Amino acid sequence: MTTSDPKRVVLAYSGGLDTSVILRWLIERYRCEVVAFCADLGQGEELIPIREKALRTGAVGVHIVDLRETFVRDFVFPMLRANALYEGAYLLGTSIARPLIAQAQVDVARTEGADAVAHGATGKGNDQVRFELTYAALAPDLRVIAPWREWDLTSRTALLEFARRHDIPVPVTADRPYSTDRNLFHISYEGGILEDPWAEPPPKMFLLTQSPEAAPDIPIDLALDFEGGDPVAVDGRRLGPVDLLTQLNRLGGEHGIGRVDLVENRFVGMKSRGVYETPGGTILHVARRALESLTLDREVLHLRDSLIPRYAEMIYYGFWFSPEREVLQRFMDDCQREVTGTVRLRLYKGNVVVAGRRSPRSLYRTDFATFESDRVYRQQDAEGFINLNALRLRIRALRDRGR
Repeated sequence: MTTSDPKRVVLAYSGGLDTSVILRWLIERYRCEVVAFCADLGQGEELIPIREKALRTGAVGVHIVDLRETFVRDFVFPMLRANALYEGAYLLGTSIARPLIAQAQVDVARTEGADAVAHGATGKGNDQVRFELTYAALAPDLRVIAPWREWDLTSRTALLEFARRHDIPVPVTADRPYSTDRNLFHISYEGGILEDPWAEPPPKMFLLTQSPEAAPDIPIDLALDFEGGDPVAVDGRRLGPVDLLTQLNRLGGEHGIGRVDLVENRFVGMKSRGVYETPGGTILHVARRALESLTLDREVLHLRDSLIPRYAEMIYYGFWFSPEREVLQRFMDDCQREVTGTVRLRLYKGNVVVAGRRSPRSLYRTDFATFESDRVYRQQDAEGFINLNALRLRIRALRDRGR
């Protein structure tokens, strides 16, 4: 060991093929102690074998940290308050999880007295950027090890051979030839057979949602209550963030809500194909937009909407812990102060239909908007309004006609 080699490394560990191989590789390459860290973001049964497998592979310690409440309350809900959609379609379920995982990993590194952190992201993807920008923002003193950028295990076959030599159990994936990432907000699928953008995802791939064709023939109605921009109740029953999202995931999944098939632009420069299921998030996104249509001033709404692509890029690229995201988040949150009220929705075969909305902070006034007789709006005022707005168009037309 040289003086520059790490002595104790905290590895972001999932128990899958890549991070299992990485755990053993770190021990052999650096002759260091490795502590496995796994964030519980709602993966469910995937977490059951984590501790035993990590210890068997050589970890000197294992931390499984329950971050579900923090994830939904402090990461998902703020992102939803900004109505973030990357490239108009992706609700950023993987992107928003990475800064929280990296933050908690840094906390474990401090607790363990580690001098390095490691992750299993490849050198082609976005996650390496998301992890390492968070490390830089929160722990610039820690060394970062990215095995995919160092080792000579350049293929899945090589990883499987390494696992076989070291007696590392790997999941059987012949029937699921693609990679997945799951948390309380969504599940993503990429790679393998999905690398052909012409190929339709296999029906048995989806885990959270029924296909719209198989969804119930009878729609379901529900009402969502919002307070200050955050959802607080389903059908009048107040729920905490995790329970609320879990219930909407179940309802949305039953009715085929939230599937997206997208060819997206990665931060590192290439295009990739991702398939996502975000049932509860889709319901919340549609409901919030409906309530905002009542409560937000026109110019505030238009200004906010113009900033959504930039905000979504910050999340997708990994700049959660950046000054620009924090400044923009304050603006997004300020816009949500008046977003209080109830939205009635109908779920039916993949569709979320807005059936009604109401708010004590509504800017909608029937006495102004009605087509019936009213006493609050002078229709004659519109003539001057139109003339002034048309003036520059008339002047240009006169010029072009030589008059």
